[in-house]
Amino acid sequence: MDVVVLETPPLGDRSYLVHDGSVAFVVDPQRDHDRMEAAARDAGVRITHVAETHLHNDYLTGGLALARAVGAEYLVSADDEVEYERTGVRDGDVLAVGDLEVLVVATPGHTHNHLSYVVRHDGREAVFSGGSLLYGSVGRTDLIAPADTEPLTRHQYRSARRLTEVAGEGAQLYPTHGFGSFCSSGPASGAQSSTLGEQRRTNHALTDDDEDHFVRELIAGLTAYPSYYAHMGPQNRRGPGSPDLSVPEPLDGAELARRLEAGEWVVDLRNRVAFASEHLKGSVSFEYGDGSSFTTFLGWTLPYGDRITLVGSREDVEKAVRDLSRIGIDGPDAALGERPADLAPGAPTDTIPRVGWAEVAEALKAGGETVLDVRREDEYATSHVEGAVNLPLHDLLTRHRELPEGRLWVHCASGYRSGVAASLLRRLGRDVVQVDAEYDQAGFAGVPVAAGNS
Repeated sequence: MDVVVLETPPLGDRSYLVHDGSVAFVVDPQRDHDRMEAAARDAGVRITHVAETHLHNDYLTGGLALARAVGAEYLVSADDEVEYERTGVRDGDVLAVGDLEVLVVATPGHTHNHLSYVVRHDGREAVFSGGSLLYGSVGRTDLIAPADTEPLTRHQYRSARRLTEVAGEGAQLYPTHGFGSFCSSGPASGAQSSTLGEQRRTNHALTDDDEDHFVRELIAGLTAYPSYYAHMGPQNRRGPGSPDLSVPEPLDGAELARRLEAGEWVVDLRNRVAFASEHLKGSVSFEYGDGSSFTTFLGWTLPYGDRITLVGSREDVEKAVRDLSRIGIDGPDAALGERPADLAPGAPTDTIPRVGWAEVAEALKAGGETVLDVRREDEYATSHVEGAVNLPLHDLLTRHRELPEGRLWVHCASGYRSGVAASLLRRLGRDVVQVDAEYDQAGFAGVPVAAGNS
């Protein structure tokens, strides 16, 4: 049995191709399923089964489109209501995939009808746990409805333990979430591989013998999650089609200028330093980079469904189109190029001051300045600049009128979110300074910091 891992770092998820050298079983493929087809070709195997552990809330699946493209069976929980034909599977079902034996295990918790798959071959076992048992933690349990959170958390606790009963300690564990995904919860370990035996010794769902304590602790630790999640489940029930990943025909300068003037979302993909130095007035900064949080923060911050125009190099636009398709943002327009003067000749440009913590310390000593912290509320509660106003990036567009008048010194944890926030506020006509620095260096620069909610 060989397992090919396909990483999707922007969303913190993994997909898997499991094969016996001839035929393959796919688990939780992303919407851009051409990657999985390429992996099968590289391995010289034929995909006969495509399986979902659950109806995902953080991305659009490529499972249905992949199964249709390669003529495979599409395995989805028989208890999930979907609008397409599938092979419904339930707890205890055993499937033959070439020489592989696949046992279906009900592991509710992350969703009501969540499944895991135990694959056996030549004395080896592998557990594909989706959003159930993760490395060091479990999938979050609050994505369905508030009233369901506690019951699902109790299911999650029991499901994690059940997996250790149906597979041995030496079984390799392959979760879908837990690599930066907001679908994970609790103290995820950051490990890249693990076994059930290792998890029995280190995972709080397996080491905490008090279910009530586990439930309280997990629910108390749940933080905000992206607003676009609300759109993923319904679309996955309908069955997403294959995305169009082609680079759009570039807009001309006049049309780009018109969209800026009309207040449409023009997204600059260049790094935030270049954006701050000069950008088309009214555009917003979502720096693109492999493995960055571009997809999550754009989908979380901008109104879902609004038209988007991407501005950047052909390479970055092509990658951004692929990334955005995974959360259902299809068919963005584009203007190709990296110099504002070339993109829309004659259109007004703007700049944003960038500073480090030393400049913030000096400004605070002088007095009369407002520091805006755009991290999540839980991050702010752990530690923050004394006197700073907290308004998370994902709430900025709907709550910006709550901010005090005057100049805003905008910071986050690393500089990425502060770059986005500063561009949004500048677009709204605010006087902003972007603090492009790591938050954990603030105290060393003489900026007063406070712990807790003081």
